[in-house]
Amino acid sequence: MAAATAVDRVVFALNGQRYEVAGVDPSTRLLEFIRTQTPFKGPKLGCGEGGCGACVVLIAKYNPKTDEVTEFTASSCLTLLYTLNFCSVITTEGLGNSRDGFHAVQERMSGFHASQCGFCTPGMCMSIFTSLINADKSNSPEPPKGFSKLKVSEAEKAFSGNMCRCTGYRPIVDACKSFASDVDLEDLGLNIFWKKGDKNPDLIKSSLDHLSSPCIAVSREGWYHPRSIKEYYELINSCLFSDSVKVVVGNTSSGVPGYKDQDLYSKYIDIGGIPELSNIIRRESGFEIGAATPISRTIEILEEECESTSSAKGSVVFRKLANHMSKVSTPFVRNTASIGGNIVLAQKFPFPSDIATILLGAGATVCLQVVAERRQITLEEFLEQPPIDATTLLLSIFIPQWIPDSGTKTSLLFETYRAAPRPLGNAVSYVNCAFLGHASVDEQSDTLVLSNLRLAFGAYGTEHAIRAKKVEEFLTGKALTASVVLGAIQLLRETVVPMEGTSHPEYRVSAAVGFLFSFLSPLSKCIPDPGKSLTSSSAGSADTDDVHNLPLSSRRETFSSDEYKPVGEPIKKYGVELQASGEAVYVDDIPVPKNCLYGEFIYSTQPLAYVKSIKFKSSLASEKIVSFVSAKDIPSGGQNIGSSFTFGDEPLFGYPIAEYAGQALGIVIAETQRYADMAAKQVIIEYDTEDLSPAIITVEQAVEKSSYFDVPPELYPKEVGDVSKGMAEADHKIPSTEVKLASEYYFYMETQTALAVPDEHNTLVVYSSTQYPELAQSVIARCLGIPFSNVRVITRRVGGGFGGKAFRSFQVATAAALCAYKLQRPVRMYLNRNTDMVMIGGRHPVKAHYSVGFKSDGKITALHLDLLINAGISPDASPIIPGTIISSVKKYNWGALSFDIKLCKTNNSSKSVMRAPGDTQGSLIADAVIEHVASVLSVDANSVREKNFHTYGTLQLFYPDSAGEASTYTLHSIFDRLVSTSSYLDRAESIKEFNSKNKWRKRGISCVPLIFKVEPRPAPGRVSVLNDGSIVVEVGGIEIGQGLWTKVQQMTAFALGKLWPDGGQSLLERVRVLQADTLNLIQGGLTAGSTSSESSCAATLQACNMLFDRLKPVLDRLQQQSENVSWDTLISQASKDNVNLSASAYWVPGQVSNKYLNYGAGISEVEIDLLTGAITLIRGDLVYDCGKSLNPAVDLGQIEGSFIQGIGFFVYEEYITNSDGLMISNSTWDYKIPSVDIIPKQFNAEVLNTGYHKNRVLSSKASGEPALVLASSVHCALREAIRAARVGFANSTVSGCSPLEFQMDVPAPMTVVKELCGLDIVEKYLERLSTYERVAGA
Repeated sequence: MAAATAVDRVVFALNGQRYEVAGVDPSTRLLEFIRTQTPFKGPKLGCGEGGCGACVVLIAKYNPKTDEVTEFTASSCLTLLYTLNFCSVITTEGLGNSRDGFHAVQERMSGFHASQCGFCTPGMCMSIFTSLINADKSNSPEPPKGFSKLKVSEAEKAFSGNMCRCTGYRPIVDACKSFASDVDLEDLGLNIFWKKGDKNPDLIKSSLDHLSSPCIAVSREGWYHPRSIKEYYELINSCLFSDSVKVVVGNTSSGVPGYKDQDLYSKYIDIGGIPELSNIIRRESGFEIGAATPISRTIEILEEECESTSSAKGSVVFRKLANHMSKVSTPFVRNTASIGGNIVLAQKFPFPSDIATILLGAGATVCLQVVAERRQITLEEFLEQPPIDATTLLLSIFIPQWIPDSGTKTSLLFETYRAAPRPLGNAVSYVNCAFLGHASVDEQSDTLVLSNLRLAFGAYGTEHAIRAKKVEEFLTGKALTASVVLGAIQLLRETVVPMEGTSHPEYRVSAAVGFLFSFLSPLSKCIPDPGKSLTSSSAGSADTDDVHNLPLSSRRETFSSDEYKPVGEPIKKYGVELQASGEAVYVDDIPVPKNCLYGEFIYSTQPLAYVKSIKFKSSLASEKIVSFVSAKDIPSGGQNIGSSFTFGDEPLFGYPIAEYAGQALGIVIAETQRYADMAAKQVIIEYDTEDLSPAIITVEQAVEKSSYFDVPPELYPKEVGDVSKGMAEADHKIPSTEVKLASEYYFYMETQTALAVPDEHNTLVVYSSTQYPELAQSVIARCLGIPFSNVRVITRRVGGGFGGKAFRSFQVATAAALCAYKLQRPVRMYLNRNTDMVMIGGRHPVKAHYSVGFKSDGKITALHLDLLINAGISPDASPIIPGTIISSVKKYNWGALSFDIKLCKTNNSSKSVMRAPGDTQGSLIADAVIEHVASVLSVDANSVREKNFHTYGTLQLFYPDSAGEASTYTLHSIFDRLVSTSSYLDRAESIKEFNSKNKWRKRGISCVPLIFKVEPRPAPGRVSVLNDGSIVVEVGGIEIGQGLWTKVQQMTAFALGKLWPDGGQSLLERVRVLQADTLNLIQGGLTAGSTSSESSCAATLQACNMLFDRLKPVLDRLQQQSENVSWDTLISQASKDNVNLSASAYWVPGQVSNKYLNYGAGISEVEIDLLTGAITLIRGDLVYDCGKSLNPAVDLGQIEGSFIQGIGFFVYEEYITNSDGLMISNSTWDYKIPSVDIIPKQFNAEVLNTGYHKNRVLSSKASGEPALVLASSVHCALREAIRAARVGFANSTVSGCSPLEFQMDVPAPMTVVKELCGLDIVEKYLERLSTYERVAGA
C-alpha cells in the first residue's frame, strides 16, 4: 500500500522553466533547492523561521476541480519541495531582471530609494507584487491607467511580515502606495518618478499547461502522499514507519522555536491531499472547515460568510474571528500554515495559539478520526485530552453560527483581544482572549444581565487555552455593578495563573484583567466607559478614532545642490535594480565551488568550564558529519585567534576552557549547510568546573572581583570644571539615581557568512561579509601561521552590518579558512540566525548612576556619573566606548562634569561597536537627567533643555578638539526650526487636554537635541580609465547599504566630468565601483563611524584630480584642433600618448579637520494604552544637518533608517540571557526588531543644507549613525505618557514615592510600560467605584 502513496519525483515550474526532481532528500526545503540547484538567488535565507520575509516566493496552484489558479506568497525556507507537485513558483527574477527588463515593482523600489543593503528587497518585491495581483482580482471598480486596485490603507499591510533593518520602511510604503488607485501623489516621498504614469504591473499568469503530464509514482521510501484516510492509516500501520517520520501539511511548525526539527526525518507523510481535510461545508448552524485549509483561506471563508449572512448581527462572530486571525503570524506563513496544524500544535504542546483561544471562545467543535472511529467533540475537550499521536487525525473544525434570539430582546456579544509586541501580527501574544455571551435587559433593575457566557483565555503561560468557568458562572444573571465586575476580576486572577518559568507573569495576568474589564465595563451603567482605549487590541476595531488605524504619512524635505553636479543630487543607489531583481551577488550567492563543504559552529552553553569531551548522539543528522574541526587542528606556527583589534586578541575556540556561554568550541562539517546545522544540534558536551572560580556574569560581580579592562589614558574622556563647587552652588540636588541600558543585537538581514577556497602554494581566497577585510586578512593569516600575502579577502557587498560585521565577522571568516586549509576543499559557513544571535554579541549594556545639582530656574550646575560598562570576555573595541558615551553626554552644558567609568570584563560574549556605539547610551543618560530635573521642578522638560544648551563658548570647553568654527554651530537654529515646524507647543497643550479627558489612554511628547562627534579615518582610492572610456574605481570602504558606492560614483563623475563639455552627468553610467580585495588595494581600513563614504570620496577625488592633471594638457592640445572633444576621443589620444590612466591616492584627514560635530533634533509623540501597555508612535519629526549632502536621497534614507533602528533599541528589542549569560531571545519569535506596523504614523524628516564647511569633503557631513540617537525622544515621550498615567492613578502608587519619579530602563516595551502605569489599576479603580456604590446605596 505504501508504494501507491509514495512519490519519488516532483514536477513544478520555476520562473517558467520546467523542473522534474527525483531522488532528493524528502526534508529538502524549496529555498535550499532554489539556491543550490538552480541559477536563481533572489530568495534569501534570513531566519529559517518564516519570521523575516527574505525568502518569500509566489506559488501558483491549479485546482482541476474548479479550474482555478490560486496565487499566494510563501516562506520558501519552510516549504518542503515535495509539496509543490504541479505548482508554479516565481521568484523576484521571474518578475523582471536585467536581461528581460525590470518589473514595475522592482523599478518603484529602486526609484523610491526603498532598498539600502538590499538583502530583504527581493522578498519585499514578491510580497508587494502578490498584494497587487490579489487586489486586482477583487470586484472593486477599475483603477485609473497606471494604477492597481490596491488601496493606500492596504499598502502597509502588503508586506507586514517582511522585516527590513536599513530603511525604516517609509520609502517601501511609498513605493507600494504609488500603485494605489486612491494615492495622493503629494504624499509620496522622495523618488525619481516625477512623471507618475507607469504601466500597470504586468500580472504574471502562471503557465501550468506543460505540467499536466501525470507523475508516475514509483515505490521509494521518503515522501508519501496518501489520497484518503484509509491510505493514511495503512501507511501508519505499515512496518515502514519508525520514529523518523513526520506528518505535514504546510511544515510551518518547523520554524517555531521549541518545536523545530531536532533531527533529520527520513520519511514524510503529506496529508494535504486527503479530500476530507480540505472540505468546506456550509450549514445553517455554521460551517465546517477542513483541517488542512490554510489560515489565510479560512480568513477568506469567514469574510465571505460575513458578506453573505443576511443578519449583520449574525456575522459579528465570523468577522471578528477573521480580523483576529489576520494578526496571526505573517501573511506568507498564513498562506501555507493549516488551521488544523495550528490547533494540533496547541493540543500537543504549550503552544501560545491565538486561533485555539478564539475558536474556544466561539464554541467550536472538532471532528477526529481515531483509527476506524470518527468522533465529534468540543474543542475544549480536545485541548484537554492527552497529546494525540499519529493514530489520531484531526479532520475538521466546526464554527457555529451565533444568532441573537429575535423573539427576546437579547443581543449577542463577541469580542477577541490579544496583547502582543506588534499590532499587525508576526508576534506571539502575551495573552489572548475571546468573550462570547448574550445580554438582555432585566426589566426590574433596568440593567443588562449576561447569559450563555464563554470566556476563553490563552497564551498566558498555560498548557492550552482555557475557559474561565468560575467567572462565567459568577457573572451569569447578575446586574453588572462595579462590585460585581471587581468580583469577576478577582476570580479571574485565581483562574489565569501562568506556569512557573513564564516570562512577565504579572503582566500577562494584568492584561487579561484589562481585557475582561474592557469587555464588561461598556455593559455596566455604573462604570464610565473606558472609551476606545482598547480598540487597538480588539480584533474587531475599525475605529477611525483609534490611532493604530491612522494611515501612514510623511513629509520629507531635502535640498539638492547644483554646485558639484552630479554630487549633491538625489540619484538612485548604485546597482539598486539588481538588488530588487535578486541578481546582486552576496557572499552566499557566489556559485558553489566543486567539492564544497559546509560548516556550523558548536558552542558552549556554560560560562566558565573545562571542556572534557565533545561527542555526538546517534541520529540521522550525526551520520551526515564529514569532519569535525577544533583548536587541535590549528597548524603548528598558527595561533588560536578568531578576532583582533588594537586592544587585544580573542581566541577562535574556547580551549581548553570555555570562557563564556556562546563561545565556539569546534566546527561540524557536512555536505550541505542544513546537514551541518542539524548535526550541530546532536552534540553532547561534557564540562567540568573543578578548581575554577565562579563565572562573572554581571557588572556588579565584576566590581566585586575587580575584573576590568584598561582604558588607555589618551582614550579616557576629559572632565570639565569643578563638580564639588558646582554642587555647592546648586539650589537642589538629586543624589545617586540609577538608569540601566540593556544590550541590542545587530539583526543584519544577512547573518555572518564566509566562503574559503584553498588555492595553489598554501594560499587562500576568502569571500567574507565584513566591514573590515584588511583586519580579517591578518587574523586568518595569523591563525594559519602563513604570510598575510597568502590570504586574499574579497568583499563585494554586505547584507547589513551596523558594526556587527566589523570585528565580529572575523571569527566566521577565520573558521571557514581553517576548515578549508585543513581539508583542502572549499568550505562555506552561513550561520543560522539562532547561532548568530547567541555567539556574535551586540551593543554594550550600561549601568549608570547620576548625581546632579541645579538651580531653581532649571540651570544645571554640576553632574557626576558612575558608569559600569559590560564589555564581555575580550576588549574588542570596548576601550573607545567610555569616550563616546561621555561625548554624547556633553551635548548639554552641565556647568561641571565628572565621572568614574569602569569597563567590566565578564564571562559573556564580547560586546562590540554597534551603530552609534556609546553615543546612543550617553544621549539617553543625559536626557534622563534633564527629565528628572524637570519633574522635580514640575516644569516642561524642553525649558530645562534649552536652559542648558551650549553657547559657542561652552561648546569649545566641552568639545575642545572638535567644536569647529562658530558658524558651524547650528544646534540652536535646528532646535528652534523643529519646535516651530512641528507645532511642538500647540501639540504639548493638546496632549495635556487629551490626557485630562482620557482615563485609559495617555499621550506624551518629547524633544531631544543631538551633538555627535565624528572622526574621519584615512582611506585609499584608485581610479582607472580603460581604453573605451569606461571607468573603474576601487576604494577601501565597503558597501553595506549606506550608499557608499553611489557617492563614490557621483564623486568620480563630478571630478572627471570637468574634462567634458557635457559634465559629469553623462559619465555616471560609465563608472563601475569594484569589490574590495585586500591584495589589490591595501590599507582599506574599517568601514564604520559614518565617515567611510566621505573618506572614500575624498580619496577618489584626490585620484581623479591626479588624472585630471594628466589629461588636461592632452585635452588642451586636442581643443586647438577641434572645439568639441568627446570623452572617448580624449581617452583614446591619452592612451596613444602613453599617459598613465590609473591613479592611486591615500587620503589622510588633516590635523585641523580631523574631528567635527554633527547636529540634529527629533520630536516624538506617543500614545499608550493603560490596560495593556500597548504603544503607538503617533508622530516623529527630525531635522538633521548634513552640511551639503553628497546625495540627499541616500542621506535621508540613512537618517530615517537609523532613527527606526534606534526605536528598536530604546523600546522594543529585548536582549534576554539566562543566568549563565546565554542569549535565549535568539529567534525572530522572541526578538522583535521594528516592523512596518510600529513606525510613527506620521514621519517627517528634513535634511538641512547648512552651506559651506571648509574642512569637509565638498562641505558634506556624516549621516549613517547620528540620527539613531534621536530615537531616545521616543523613550522620553513614553516616560511623559507614563507620568500622566501615574498622576491619574496617583493614589495607587507606592506610598511615600512621588508618582512623577520612577526608574525607566532601556528597553521599555509594553510589558514595562504597563508595569510602570500599575499592574493593579483596574482593581484599584473598581474598588473606588464600589465604595461610591455602597455609599450611594446606603
